[in-house]
Amino acid sequence: MTPRDKAARLIANPADLGHALGYNDLRADLHGQWIADMVKADHDQTIQAHRGSYKTTCLCIAIALLMIFKRRKNIIFLRKTDNDVAEVVNNVSRILQSDIMREVYHALTGGELAVVKATNTEITTNLYAAPIGAAQLLGVGIGGSLTGKHADIIITDDIVNLRDRISRAEREHTKSIYQELQNVRNPGGRIINTGTPWHKDDAFVLMPEPRRFDCYTTGILTEYQIETLRRSMSPSLFAANYELKHIAEDDALFDTLPPFTDDVTLLRDGIAHIDAAYGGEDFTALTIGKRQGDTLYLYGRLWHKHVDTVLDTCIEEAKRLLCAPILCETNADKGYLAKEIQRRGYSARPYPERMNKHLKISTFLRKWWGNVVFLTGTDKAYQAQILSYTEDAEHDDAPDSAACVARHYDRRGGGEYKSPFEQ
Repeated sequence: MTPRDKAARLIANPADLGHALGYNDLRADLHGQWIADMVKADHDQTIQAHRGSYKTTCLCIAIALLMIFKRRKNIIFLRKTDNDVAEVVNNVSRILQSDIMREVYHALTGGELAVVKATNTEITTNLYAAPIGAAQLLGVGIGGSLTGKHADIIITDDIVNLRDRISRAEREHTKSIYQELQNVRNPGGRIINTGTPWHKDDAFVLMPEPRRFDCYTTGILTEYQIETLRRSMSPSLFAANYELKHIAEDDALFDTLPPFTDDVTLLRDGIAHIDAAYGGEDFTALTIGKRQGDTLYLYGRLWHKHVDTVLDTCIEEAKRLLCAPILCETNADKGYLAKEIQRRGYSARPYPERMNKHLKISTFLRKWWGNVVFLTGTDKAYQAQILSYTEDAEHDDAPDSAACVARHYDRRGGGEYKSPFEQ
């Protein structure tokens, strides 16, 4: 077989090309087809695939091939943030500059492939034959400006993410950006979309009907891996990210996200609460809160870790916001956590929990939810666990911790404890 035949075979079998580039997990029947469709199709398309399915890897290879074989077309690539964009653009640049791609191109055409410009947002090769002015590949975060930009091929990848699940404002912003793309593409141009759904009303509702590849059909994840993932998140998140469907949560208590503030002084002299995990599938949740009149200011962190591994971080966060004591229940650990906090020189307030968890969440956190303001920096996973909470939720650590802080201030008005920072 001649070098030209070998090169032609790699191009005809994109999964084999991926293997040659070092992406050994790509499969011909799945990933090879995705890459071929992205490169060869002339219509808009949407591919939804579960998380961890290598769809972004396939997209990087497809973009490199488009830049080589669609020399007269320029490409605009969109992801959620500038850092997300840079990750993909840099990967495409590495593929184009690899020995494999340069050898394949030379074997097929006799010419040389070179990258003449490469930054975190732009790539242009020596093959580019479009009118001068626009980069061959331009990467844009959805917070960036598209004004005055035009492209023959527009590619979106993961422009919908967790932020779209927990924030209606984010969903509407993402949808408005996607609608603007209709004015960005040149006549006869096309849009390729890849990603994972997060919400029933996210930007995917504006895209062409997707081809869906869920965790049961790709064969990428084992049964054990699927079950482990299922246990690690709420049913609705698992359904969206791995089954690619939305399940009704008619009994969800919290359907909208509170507003945010950057003012850390609003939590000064508040209290903290730790809902501790001691192994297994539980999460450790930290809630720091302060009531100011009829407003409850909250700051939340969430870790899928044993409390011992994050306790120092919890204490540092409480110190940073000048909040004490740290409340922690004694039912499961017989006072262990409170003693550990005190041993580290910080104020702890142990208490026995006598209230049913769902009753506590549905009574106190539900009551205060319309008057909650989150401090900027609250973990997205913390927010999502509250929004996903139902009586049957597998994980309730964040809403339980937040409910304990809400109960404290609900029963005691301005608060019972005098802050050690005022002493």
